Amino acid sequence: MSTQPSHSPFDSNRAWNEATNMVGANRDLLLALAGVFLVLPAFAIAMLLPPPDAQQVTTIDALLATLGDYYRTNAVLLVLVALFQMIGSLTILALFTDSRRPTVGEAIRVGFRFTPTAIAAQLILGAAIGAMVLLPVLLGGATKSPGITALSLVAALGLGVWAIVRLSLVAPAVVVDRLANPLAAMQRSWRLTEGNALRLLAFFLLVVIGFVVVTLVGEGAVRLVLTLVAGDKPADIVATLVATLLQSTMSVYVVAISAACHRQLAGPSAQSMVDKFE
Repeated sequence: MSTQPSHSPFDSNRAWNEATNMVGANRDLLLALAGVFLVLPAFAIAMLLPPPDAQQVTTIDALLATLGDYYRTNAVLLVLVALFQMIGSLTILALFTDSRRPTVGEAIRVGFRFTPTAIAAQLILGAAIGAMVLLPVLLGGATKSPGITALSLVAALGLGVWAIVRLSLVAPAVVVDRLANPLAAMQRSWRLTEGNALRLLAFFLLVVIGFVVVTLVGEGAVRLVLTLVAGDKPADIVATLVATLLQSTMSVYVVAISAACHRQLAGPSAQSMVDKFE
């Protein structure tokens, strides 16, 4: 079920304020949901299966080989963790957007219900972006011109970023508009973001940069102080936990932001129209 988008100019201040209000109004439930679905699995992976240290690899080829070995060896567990976190994100999104105030159990069921759709949409988007990036590489190889390859790759990456922004509202399209067809959800996001892609991109970049800076500074400060006080090992554990908490907080805000952007661009009647048919 969907309604027609308004196509009015996107207001990033309004979206941020609505997102922070959503997080604040659901703080207690978010502590439990984010702790179980986001923090615990991410912290476990960071401690038990830490990625290889890039600083110890001297060449690009060696780095790619090392990363390839890491992901091949741990692929099953990493996929399961990513799936678990996706269910958690969709659960949080349901909690933010359902005007009927679902219980935690009801929100989790919504997360499970729409996870296959979200996965399918991500796979389609990933395949499309991969093709866009691969094409200029093949073109450059055919022309044997490094300049053409570089320019084509930059253009392809730009198109990839544009596509990601245009499809950034797939998750709320799935959960709020109840679109179980991944192509329909992608089409819905495409319509909602029409005319506002640059505003959305600037907003998303500011949010990501802000959270990355906070995470790096927070983790670095904790690691530095604890290294001086307690030594390297305790510092690594606590700094990793701090980084995981901050990254999970960012994930929660990203979900809230997607909900706020969808609500603004779809119009205030989107959820109420869904409620009438359920």
